[in-house]
Amino acid sequence: MQTERFYINGEWMVPLGTGRLPIENPATEEILGQLALGSTADADAAVAAARAAFPAWTVTPVAERIATVARLLATYNARYEEIALAMSLEMGAPITWAREAQAWAGQVHLESTLKAAESFPWEEMRGSTRIVHEGIGVCALITPWNWPMNQIVCKVAPALIAGCTMVLKPSEIAPLSALLFAELCHEAGVPTGVFNLINGLGTDVGAHLSAHPDVDMVSFTGSTRAGTAVAAAAAPTVKRVAQELGGKSPNIILPHDNFDAAVKAGAEAVFANTGQSCDAPTRMLVPRALHDRAAAMAAEAAAEVITGNPGDEATTMGPLVSQQHWDKVQRLIQAGIDEGAQLAAGGTGRPETLNRGWFVRPTVFAGVTNDMTIAQEEIFGPVLSILPYDDIDHAVTMANDTPYGLAAYISGPQEPARGLARLLRAGTVNLNGPDWDTFAPFGGYKQSGNGREYADWGIRDFCEVKGIVGWE
Repeated sequence: MQTERFYINGEWMVPLGTGRLPIENPATEEILGQLALGSTADADAAVAAARAAFPAWTVTPVAERIATVARLLATYNARYEEIALAMSLEMGAPITWAREAQAWAGQVHLESTLKAAESFPWEEMRGSTRIVHEGIGVCALITPWNWPMNQIVCKVAPALIAGCTMVLKPSEIAPLSALLFAELCHEAGVPTGVFNLINGLGTDVGAHLSAHPDVDMVSFTGSTRAGTAVAAAAAPTVKRVAQELGGKSPNIILPHDNFDAAVKAGAEAVFANTGQSCDAPTRMLVPRALHDRAAAMAAEAAAEVITGNPGDEATTMGPLVSQQHWDKVQRLIQAGIDEGAQLAAGGTGRPETLNRGWFVRPTVFAGVTNDMTIAQEEIFGPVLSILPYDDIDHAVTMANDTPYGLAAYISGPQEPARGLARLLRAGTVNLNGPDWDTFAPFGGYKQSGNGREYADWGIRDFCEVKGIVGWE
């Protein structure tokens, strides 16, 4: 794999920068290879390639752009197992999860974007005005390590179909799947310069791309802290900035016949992906009278988690992605203990059976109040906080008492759940454990970001809207 080269202008290029970063397997702490870190000169070269390719690509007929993404889907499917293995190695995802969730996410978003493109209103009449959607220009795509292929495809696929050219800067923590994706783009015949990839740190390469005068849009997924830095860097050039940032999602469970099952499902959703999901339902709100029962059910779910070798088909939870992140999660678990939350399961340290790798114990805190650190700060680990509520108004107040607004969850009878959904300040509200809908808009309120991804919502984000007045 081309870990020490960048994909620029249709070729694997030797970087101009000389920095290198070890690529670690977080399950074993072994070094897989060295990753080249780019310089601002590398970023300039990638942007120049994208800028040169834009005029021809943006006037390429939509049908040809769709056909290009369809070929990309075919190459993706042909190398599906490699994609899953890459993510298992770079972020420690259990191989079953890597196949059924991580790799599947990239596949299904390619399919959804292709389907949405078929009926997208590229041109329409409004009175005597012709409304035209066209690609915004050169886009800097900055993606995270926790859902690597999901976030790459959610940006690259709609950008390609909209007629944009792009520079992808994936997370330097989990770069293998992104490098593989660049190979797929080359195999699929994405035209020279349309798709470019460089690696580097967010503080230099990411910041330079965000501020670059020849970049028309930045699409960023990551922490709220980093997102504000991206927005500040982009502001002087008045470019569009789309952001999908952090979350601290509430999960309101109403009293109903399936209460126990809803609690266990909610806990399992927090433990999935080792808790490294921005929309994980990490704050479980339950009726005060059912609080102890909920704590017992959640603890039971924690006990059923199988933590260990990601290559084992039976493993259900892998490690955190790095020691730095492990240290952060340990600090926040300790904060929950120090602030008086009741430890119902888990705690600090590794599971007893493991002595290496950045593994953590699935943790459940009960008796949490919304002013505690573990109820307000995004932990990004398998840590569930259970908060008791007195009535629905109390639940809504607690649910909305957060700077975030990415997602929310409700379990209970459908009609009251629908009414409750309208009161929650979140971009996505999930009722009673629905399947993942890749045609629904995905994005947040408040400090969880702006813009929306998935299907036609993603295509719109990468388009400018032109009104040709007097067309008729």
